[in-house]
Amino acid sequence: MSDWVGLGTVVGNLLDDVFTSDEERQQLANELAKIDNQRHAQVLALEGRIVELQGQVLAAQSQIITAEAKGESRLQRCWRPITMLTFLVLIVLDSFGLLTFRLSEQAWELLQLGIGGYVIGRTVEKAAPGVKSMAASAIQNLRKPNGRS
Repeated sequence: MSDWVGLGTVVGNLLDDVFTSDEERQQLANELAKIDNQRHAQVLALEGRIVELQGQVLAAQSQIITAEAKGESRLQRCWRPITMLTFLVLIVLDSFGLLTFRLSEQAWELLQLGIGGYVIGRTVEKAAPGVKSMAASAIQNLRKPNGRS
């Protein structure tokens, strides 16, 4: 968007130099404002679509976790918590120097990713319905003419 701000200044100065009458300058300035508003509306529409797609991804992820939690196999239901407990044991053992080899930098990054993903995943799973309804409301407001009710 910052590119557009600089471009608008350049085009505005060019209009002042090329067109001498105030009426011509105003007409072109109005046309440029119209083009800029259309571009802004397109950006908002694309951002709204991104939010919709992110909501769909969250819903799909939530369905996967729900299906795993309701699975018939105990391993299917418990593999995520087991993985997190394994990570915790590795961290504790490494912290007290009880591992034969210290955890490598890549192992720590993997642990951070796994734990962060688990915590964030659980948080998102609980917050997704509220975020989805807020996003839907915002998108509906964007689609209304002039953003008014």
